[in-house]
Amino acid sequence: MPRRLIPFAMVAYCIGIVLACDLVYSHFVHQTERNLRVPDPRFDHGLAANFDGYDFMRRFYKVYTNSLGFKDAAVRDIPATTDRRRVLLIGDSFIEGVGLRFEETVAGLLYRMGNERSEKIEFLNASAATYSPVIYYQKIKYLLETGFRFDEVVVFVDISDVPDEATSYFCIDDDPQYREYCRVPLPRYAGPRRTVLQRNFVVIDATIRTIRQKIQSLRPMDSGEVLKRLTTSPLARWTVTNDLGTRLDPLGVEGGIKRALQNMQKLADLLASQNIKLSVAVYPWMYQLAVDDQNSRQVAIWQDFCATHCSAFIDLFPAFFAEKESDKDWQDRLFIPGDFHFSTRGHQIIFREIVRRLL
Repeated sequence: MPRRLIPFAMVAYCIGIVLACDLVYSHFVHQTERNLRVPDPRFDHGLAANFDGYDFMRRFYKVYTNSLGFKDAAVRDIPATTDRRRVLLIGDSFIEGVGLRFEETVAGLLYRMGNERSEKIEFLNASAATYSPVIYYQKIKYLLETGFRFDEVVVFVDISDVPDEATSYFCIDDDPQYREYCRVPLPRYAGPRRTVLQRNFVVIDATIRTIRQKIQSLRPMDSGEVLKRLTTSPLARWTVTNDLGTRLDPLGVEGGIKRALQNMQKLADLLASQNIKLSVAVYPWMYQLAVDDQNSRQVAIWQDFCATHCSAFIDLFPAFFAEKESDKDWQDRLFIPGDFHFSTRGHQIIFREIVRRLL
């Protein structure tokens, strides 16, 4: 072999050894990490039960779930009944608390406070990303059918719920008129697919992901870029404009509102039949704060609904708008850097208002 090719041959040899070792390790030694997010035929998707691992949203963060598949302070068994007052929280990714450790979220703050009271209260978080009213209803119905008992439900209705009801989750809806739109077999959410690299070279894949995360952390998307993206999203804009084209087909905004109210009505009737209190809370997205959508249609819809169906209606818009008015850097304080989900400060505001209204 010509001497000038020896360095290249050595590099190729070393790369081959690394790839071979990684391949053997990946197939015969490494245990595949469980997916946190799993499908469910009854309520489309949720979180894996008794999970002890990490999730990724701008960064890796520690996640535990309990025996019910709810995010929690630790892996633990939750009995079907308890002598404590038990409050079930349910919402989408904002209330799940993506990107944050459990103790930093509204559910974690309530959990700690409930344990510290003389008359203890058990707060449990049934939330998961992309939930909407049809899932709130189906998941709570399933919990009750399995014998799980609680005294109160707080539904955190998200602005994305109307678009979700307009476009998604038709396969799990009890109403035949919506079942007609079901075009995919259950379950819809099957979790992330593993790439060839993830299946065969887990060490190299983990190294690449770590490097990408470090690079991303050096220059996260600023709040202005996040807000710019939201201005093109029908999830955020339906409360302030009718110019959405066909992006919320097949039901559109009005159809999404109608279906959302129908499923929340089913939930209210179900809870009333079990003598379980229902409270509804609404909160703004970054976009609503930026465009001063303080008298939002989101608030009006659920305030009207709660006039006859809720034990409490909790409007979180004033608290967030007050925070905005008091701090010119409100975007960076209330939201995770590079994202539109609430930061620890945002969760603290929700916690304060929930405690003030419910306890």
